[in-house]
Amino acid sequence: MPVNQIPIGTFSRITQLSQKALRLYDERGLLVPVARDICTGYRYYTVAQAERGIHIGHLLRLGFDLGEVEVILAAREQGDAGAIRDLFARRLAATEQEIGRLHAIAEILRTQDPLNGGFRMSVTEPVIKEVPALRALARREKGVYHETIPGLIEELFTFVFPVDGRQPAAKMAGPIMYICHDDEYRETDADIEMAIPITGSVNVAGSRVEIRTLPGGRFVSVLYTGPYPGVGKAYERLFAYMGEHRLSPAGPSRELYLNNPHEVPEAELLTEVQFPVQEVSPSA
Repeated sequence: MPVNQIPIGTFSRITQLSQKALRLYDERGLLVPVARDICTGYRYYTVAQAERGIHIGHLLRLGFDLGEVEVILAAREQGDAGAIRDLFARRLAATEQEIGRLHAIAEILRTQDPLNGGFRMSVTEPVIKEVPALRALARREKGVYHETIPGLIEELFTFVFPVDGRQPAAKMAGPIMYICHDDEYRETDADIEMAIPITGSVNVAGSRVEIRTLPGGRFVSVLYTGPYPGVGKAYERLFAYMGEHRLSPAGPSRELYLNNPHEVPEAELLTEVQFPVQEVSPSA
């Protein structure tokens, strides 16, 4: 072994990257060893490569994935500071969002009610109500709940709360709502639609927002009070009620957010959960 070559074990200690990770980076072309033993396949690196390895480890610890690390290193080699700044800004925004989520968890743990699974919450008795058809601004996208929902709400709000001082293009005629199009909980590709009932004319041309009519009909409804993560208790009560009264879902559920999480404590958040329903046939 030439004196200027470092075996993979030593290189692993220098860079604080596991040998398994180094083999992966070799396969991806991210950090290719300068030499390889023909008989054993043992990898060797140079001192100059250690800086790149240390930089890779640093970026991974900041939360960047390997694809982003590759882009950053390529941009660094090309002197493209703008591309690196953009990636860092996006990572910062995601980190701050995660910090907010963790703070919310910490607050729940501090004030937990051990008999209620950590949540202070309540659910009203279900009621049947006739809901009229609603003209609404809507935006639908697949993604992760805590990331996608705030972004969709922000897009919709540009039409009712313009940031540039213009008169709003539409007026809210009801609370913002989440419409669930999935039959199961999904970690990363949830089918999420956010909608705001509106009045007035509005031009959505050139945007990803659409104007559509949300169907009305017979809905069973409960009012849930408490942190958003505990809303499953409302669905539990709704499905129990539907089973007791021989009702079945006739469309996607809706969650109507009746107050602002920036203005009230989590324990006072109000969410109305609605399910369109139909009678179950006697033979079913």
